[in-house]
Amino acid sequence: MRFTTTSTAALLLAAISSNGAHSEEKGPALIAANCGACHAREPDGGFARISNIRKTPEGWDMTLSRMQRWHAVTVAPDDRAVLVEYLADLQGLAPSEAEPFRYVLEQRPGVEDKQVDAELGEMCARCHTIARPGLQRRDADEWKKLVSTHVGQWPSLEFQAKSRDRDWWGIANSRTKDQLGKLWGFSSSAWDQWKGHKAPDLDGAWAVSGHQPGNGDYLGVLTVKKETPDHYSVGYDLTFADGAHVLAQGKSVLYTGYEWRGSLEIGGKSIHEVYALSADGQTLSGRWFDGVNDEIGADQRAVKLGKTAVLQAVEPQAIKAGAPVRISLVGAALKGPVDLGPGVEVGKIEQKPWGLEVSAKIAAGASGVRDVTAGGSRLPQALTIYDKVAAVTVEPPFTIARVGGNGGAEPLHFAQFEAIGYANDKEGKPTVRLGALPAQWKSDNYNEAAKALDDVKFAGSIDGKGLFTPGLAGPNPLRVFHTNNVGDLRINAVVADGKGGAVSGDSHLIVTVQRWVDGWIR
Repeated sequence: MRFTTTSTAALLLAAISSNGAHSEEKGPALIAANCGACHAREPDGGFARISNIRKTPEGWDMTLSRMQRWHAVTVAPDDRAVLVEYLADLQGLAPSEAEPFRYVLEQRPGVEDKQVDAELGEMCARCHTIARPGLQRRDADEWKKLVSTHVGQWPSLEFQAKSRDRDWWGIANSRTKDQLGKLWGFSSSAWDQWKGHKAPDLDGAWAVSGHQPGNGDYLGVLTVKKETPDHYSVGYDLTFADGAHVLAQGKSVLYTGYEWRGSLEIGGKSIHEVYALSADGQTLSGRWFDGVNDEIGADQRAVKLGKTAVLQAVEPQAIKAGAPVRISLVGAALKGPVDLGPGVEVGKIEQKPWGLEVSAKIAAGASGVRDVTAGGSRLPQALTIYDKVAAVTVEPPFTIARVGGNGGAEPLHFAQFEAIGYANDKEGKPTVRLGALPAQWKSDNYNEAAKALDDVKFAGSIDGKGLFTPGLAGPNPLRVFHTNNVGDLRINAVVADGKGGAVSGDSHLIVTVQRWVDGWIR
C-alpha cells in the first residue's frame, strides 16, 4: 500500500476512535439533550424531522455536521459518534437500498453517476450526485421540507442554469417531491425485514484478496477482535504480487448490521475502509482509500476462515500460455485436489494462512476462461489462459484530477489509470478481459483548444504506474493569460501483446480546479 498523507474525516475520527459506549442506551438521551430544543417531541415519542428520515452512517454524520455549522449546536466528539451509530442502527438503510449507490460511499473515482430520472437529474443532480438523495429515505412531505431548506440556504439556486428556464419552485414542490417520495419513501419492506438485524460474531481470521490500481493484486489475512458491541480492533498482514509486505493496525465499527467503516494507521498515515458485510456475516467487500486523496485506493474482499470451503479469488486472474507459474487461491478451508482447467498441469500445493499456493505449468496451446476448483469449492470463470493481447482499454475511460498544493488549503488530487488487456474470443473479437497489464504511459493534448494552450506542458505528468500528478494551484505566469495549471488531456497506454507487437488505448482526463466544499456523499 503506497499512500499519501491524510487526515481523518469526522465520522471515522469520532466514531471509530470512540469507546463504543452503548448507543442503544445513550442514543435517546443524547438526542433529547442535543436536538430536542429545536426538534419537538412527537406523540409516538420520536422527534420532528429526525424520526421521519433514514440515512447511511455518512448521511447522519453530515446531518450532525450541518447542525453544528448552521445552528451552532455543540456536540462532544464521543457523543456525536454515539448519535451516528444510534441513528444509523435505528433509521438506516437496508443493504438492498444502499447497494445501487455504493460507488459514492466507497469514493470510487471516475464512476458515472447513476441515471434514475431525467428531470431529477436536472432538478437535483446538477449540484450533487443523484446518490445523495438516493441514500436517504423520506416521505413526499419530508422531501418537500428539504426543498424549502435548499432554497432557504441557497437562495441563488433559482437563478442557476436549468432553474431559470422553468418554474423550478413549482416543479420542486410537486413533481419532484412526489417522485422522490415514490422512489425513496420512508417506509419499505426491505427495511422492515432488515431493521434490528444483528450480525454474527466477526471475531477471528479472514482471508483477504484485493487489487490496488497502480500496484496490483495483493492477498493476506485480516484479524478481527471485538472490543465492545459493534466495535473492533483489526490487524492486516498483506503481501502484494511484487513482494511488498504490509502490516497494519486499526479500528472499525459495524453500523446497521452490515456497514463496516474502518480506519487504519500505516506509518503515520490514515486509511479509510468502506465495506459491506454479507447477511450471513461471512464476507466483506468494498473499497479502502486515502482519507484525503480518495482516488488512491483498492477493491478488497474478505471471507471469514472457518470449516466450510470457500474459494474467493484466484491471483493472477490471467496467465500467458506456455510457462510455469505460481497461482494463489484465496479463501477459507481450501484443500486439494485443485483443478485449473484443461491445459494446466497442477504441481506442488502449499497451504497458506489465506488459502493455497499452487505451482502449475501452462501448456503452450492452452487458452480460454475456466472455472477453478479447490477443496470442493468452485469459482466460475476465475482464470483465463491467453496467447496474445488483442486489445487494450484504459480505465477509467474518463476522470478528473485537481490542481492544489502550492501552499494552499487544498491538496493535489491525482488520477490513477490502468491498462486493461483483452484477448480474442472464439469469434476473434477482443472480449476476454485479462485485467491490468504493465504499460508505457504518456499524456498529450486532447484537442486543438488544448494544443493552443499547451495543456500537456503545464497540467501535470504521468508516471510509469499510470499515476497522474496534476500541476500546482494558482495563476501561472508562464501560461497564456496567466491561467491556472488546468488542462484537457489524452492519456495513452501502450502494452506489449506478447508476440513482439503492441496494442494501445486512451482515456480522457480533465485537470481542473480545487473542490472547495466536500463531503462524504458528494
